[in-house]
Amino acid sequence: VQQLKSRVFLPPCGTKYIQSQVFPSLPADGNPKESSPFINSSMASDMEKSQQYDGKNMALFEDEMDTSPMVASLLSSLANYSNLPTGSKEHEEAENNEEGPRPSKKPIKAPQLGTLMGVYLPCIQNIFGVILFLRMTWMVGIGGVLGSFIIVFMCCSTTMLTAISMSAIATNGVVPAGGSYYMISRSLGPEFGGAVGICFYLGTTFAGAMYILGCIEILLIYIVPQAAIFKMEGLEGPEAEAALLNNMRVYGSLVLGLMALVVFVGVKYVNKLALLFLACVIFSILAVYAGVIKTAIDPPVFPVCILGNRTLLTKAYDVCAKTVELDNDTVPSQLWRTFCDSDALNATCDEYFSNNNVTEIQGIPGVTSGILAENLFGYYLEKGVILEKRGLASVADEEGPSPTSNRYVMSDITSFFTLLVGIYFPSVTGIMAGSNRSGDLRDAQKSIPIGTIAAISTTSIVYMSSVILFGACIEGVVLRDKFGEGVNGNLVIGTLAWPSPWVIVIGSFFSTCGAGLQSLTGAPRLLQAISRDGIIPFLRVFGHGKANGEPTWALLLTAGICEIGIIIASLDAVAPILSMFFLMCYMFVNLACALQTLLRTPNWRPRFKFYHWALSFLGMTLCLSLMFICSWHYAIIAMGIATCIYKYIEFCGAEKEWGDGIRGISLSAARFALMRLEEGPPHTKNWRPQILVLVSVDAEQNVEQPRILSLTNQLKAGKGLTIVGTNVVGTFLNNYADAQRADQSLRRLMETERVKGFSQVVISSNLRDGTSHLVQVGGLGGLKHNTILVSWPQNWKHPDSHLRLKDFVEVVRETTIASLALLVPKNIASYPSNGERFTEGHIDVWWIVHDGGMLMLLPFLLRQHKVWRKCKMRIFTVAQMDDNSIQMKKDLITFLYHLRIDAAVEVVEMHDSDVSAYTYEKTLVMEQRTLILKQMHLTKNEKEREIQSITDVSRGSIRRKNPTSLRVPQIGEEGASVAERPEEENSAPTGHMSHNTPGGGTASPDCEVQRTWTDKGGAKDQSQASAGKPEAGKDLFNMKPNQFNLRRMHTALRLNEVILKKSKEAKLVLLNMPGPPKNRMGDENYMEFLEVLTEGLNRVLLVRGGGREVITIYS
Repeated sequence: VQQLKSRVFLPPCGTKYIQSQVFPSLPADGNPKESSPFINSSMASDMEKSQQYDGKNMALFEDEMDTSPMVASLLSSLANYSNLPTGSKEHEEAENNEEGPRPSKKPIKAPQLGTLMGVYLPCIQNIFGVILFLRMTWMVGIGGVLGSFIIVFMCCSTTMLTAISMSAIATNGVVPAGGSYYMISRSLGPEFGGAVGICFYLGTTFAGAMYILGCIEILLIYIVPQAAIFKMEGLEGPEAEAALLNNMRVYGSLVLGLMALVVFVGVKYVNKLALLFLACVIFSILAVYAGVIKTAIDPPVFPVCILGNRTLLTKAYDVCAKTVELDNDTVPSQLWRTFCDSDALNATCDEYFSNNNVTEIQGIPGVTSGILAENLFGYYLEKGVILEKRGLASVADEEGPSPTSNRYVMSDITSFFTLLVGIYFPSVTGIMAGSNRSGDLRDAQKSIPIGTIAAISTTSIVYMSSVILFGACIEGVVLRDKFGEGVNGNLVIGTLAWPSPWVIVIGSFFSTCGAGLQSLTGAPRLLQAISRDGIIPFLRVFGHGKANGEPTWALLLTAGICEIGIIIASLDAVAPILSMFFLMCYMFVNLACALQTLLRTPNWRPRFKFYHWALSFLGMTLCLSLMFICSWHYAIIAMGIATCIYKYIEFCGAEKEWGDGIRGISLSAARFALMRLEEGPPHTKNWRPQILVLVSVDAEQNVEQPRILSLTNQLKAGKGLTIVGTNVVGTFLNNYADAQRADQSLRRLMETERVKGFSQVVISSNLRDGTSHLVQVGGLGGLKHNTILVSWPQNWKHPDSHLRLKDFVEVVRETTIASLALLVPKNIASYPSNGERFTEGHIDVWWIVHDGGMLMLLPFLLRQHKVWRKCKMRIFTVAQMDDNSIQMKKDLITFLYHLRIDAAVEVVEMHDSDVSAYTYEKTLVMEQRTLILKQMHLTKNEKEREIQSITDVSRGSIRRKNPTSLRVPQIGEEGASVAERPEEENSAPTGHMSHNTPGGGTASPDCEVQRTWTDKGGAKDQSQASAGKPEAGKDLFNMKPNQFNLRRMHTALRLNEVILKKSKEAKLVLLNMPGPPKNRMGDENYMEFLEVLTEGLNRVLLVRGGGREVITIYS
């Protein structure tokens, strides 16, 4: 290997270079877009290659070295793989580099962070937050120890299950920067990834707003209440609440601007302060535990004054008594003056004040006091209700409590269980911090599971123990006092801390500031990662930033969205919003793990083995349940936002192929559905045309008649199966590139015409075989085509179109044998495009023979499309001499009524008539031309001149002779139409049939020779007669037409006259298509009959059924 390395150039280990060099992508022409890992290998001569690999035992593979690197080069590149995240570290280095000249490119240092510093502590810092310090005690007081424990257990279980799923995904290969967004998008595809990535971004942004609001709440209520711009002194009820919220908005906006400026100037300051913020959190929690231990030994003195059983505001009294003894004199206290109208002892006082005594209780009785039993169950309150202590007797007011709120501690919000869940859940988020730093870890696949699960376990133990310890140490009325108004305005959790409440106040203030900065640092980078992926087009502008990559535009958007949360101003209102977005993100992490596990994707090989799909589904269910438990309307809004983003990406986002699980689901579902379809043919009620569209391409591989795909779209209305197939003449080895170009051309045209389906290109030695292969192998299993759509061959009479003529008739034969329906649009260029609209007109159906109902179904399908929607449907049927036309019309109307098809009905009577001279001569000209082209080996120009001379002579003959009408003799089943008996009349051998000429004599042997629509025996007689009669070509103008051809021509002309009379102005005419001749010598005659049948009609759709019923009267 060392010898090989000395002779072979190894590329640098930069990520993009390695990916492009080691894994070159191959375009359609098979040439690599990027050069191989070796110097000038794409331009090296054969001599250089032989010298390059001489002595390396690689001569056998030297031709493949351009596209396939040697194993030594590949392993060296992959072993040195490094992908540091585009995060704080790079931006800090870039900023430092801006100060001086750019240094030369240094080798990338290997990541050095271990489990503790890289995953465990960042997760701890992100999970512990503002809710623990500001709302945890209140939640225990309102929900009770049991209710709060259930909430904490549910939320912690959700994050633990999510961490297990995330560990499995994170250890299934290298996870670059992007964290949860990267994992979800690469596991569930760009649509889910973009939707959930935006939700995670919004959650992180609103988390920043929540932390800022918590920071301002600590500042204005517990640290410097005097700093309030809108004074709350003397205000009561809604006015005091409005003043508090306005203060939060003003100060919140200022702090947000300051934090955004810090992040903009440089994230290195945020990183340097991160350790300080983490230390504040840890010391604050340790102070709480120390305070709990101290309460067992020496409980702190935090008295709470109770009037009856109502908690009094600290500012409402100086001493907790109605009167005080001063110099042997009873003096009213401040409390007396609050409730009475004067200082006199005989003053008129509040009735409740007069009837109840004042008692002073300890706010923190201690862990050994037995208060836990009292706080075990919930105590939910309505807004404006006075906080009351359980177990104390009191005499209630007859008129109810006084409306004034400056005396008692009152609840500021209506509380219920689901509200507590929504407020609490943000305190367990932050579990993605480790996976977001995967690029900085020494061994990410080991550190992420251990660090994340250990952090969740630690925080869960802290939260659960806090619930129990708070309930066991603190009086219930103090727990329910959200802002500490009954304990002299102290932070409730601070009253429990040791050595001083200020440890918690200062620690929580700095921790909320740090968490807000972290959110404002992380959210713009997440948005930048989504923008740079290009899956959401309108967000691409946010992928740009400063020269060092700092996401400036994303930071501005983040600050704007964060300001929305600041304007809401209530911590209790913002918390459920970000709970929704985080829960949705965690739900899809669990879904991704479950899908990958159940689908057993070959690439799903996570190093973390302690996962199971059932755990992931349980986590997903918990997330979904918690979303609706927290707030059902917020849940619906969040899911609506995610759905809109999903559909937007699906509609106009960039197409990405990330090997995601949704594609695996599609494959599994498709396989299951195909296996089900194999169980039997579809019921008539479920039948719909599954169309194979046969198109031709020109020399540049472009579709020659694109309007046929417009008709396909109008027939399908986006439903069912559509396969667009074409044939490239040549060999697979030589013409593969042409086939790829033809396939791309088909796909572009299908996209333009909005045809939802598949393209298929086959390469064959000739046109006929290629078309036959498409008819045979199109589709898969039970999902096969049942209808062929092929356009009428234009200029089929021209000698150059002889192959297309033969191919067309053979397609008709193959569809008949395979029991496939056939649709042949004539004059396809005149059909409407998808953008046109018919405001009036008719779709006429000429129902001559029953074909399973195709003629009835097709107009109904066409009228579902906006092009044909305003056209009315008319059905014509043909009555013979012995038919009762009146009864036929009644029966047809009844039949259409049962089919639920609205159409006008008309029965056309066709009587037997004489064969006109025009019919006679037209048949004769047709047979003469056929004989000339078959028997005379002329050049192309000679054939054209001969055909023209025959036509001119025949027309002159008609003018000269002008014979009288000739009666068609009765032969066999005379009078049957072309459509009724297309093939059966050819079964009798030529030699056993006598043919009468129009003059009454027996047909000559010449007439026998000219019979081309016969069976094989007839063809044999013809060839023998031609061989024995070399002068047959000289007698062309003395021929008599074949009687079978004459009858068919007569029928075609008569039907054409009737159709022109009735449907000349119709927008579309649908007509039964006669079957093909059994003898291939009659193909030209068959085409001539169809040409005569449809002559003079603008748009004709010839329809041939597949031999089964496709429409039913039953429901």
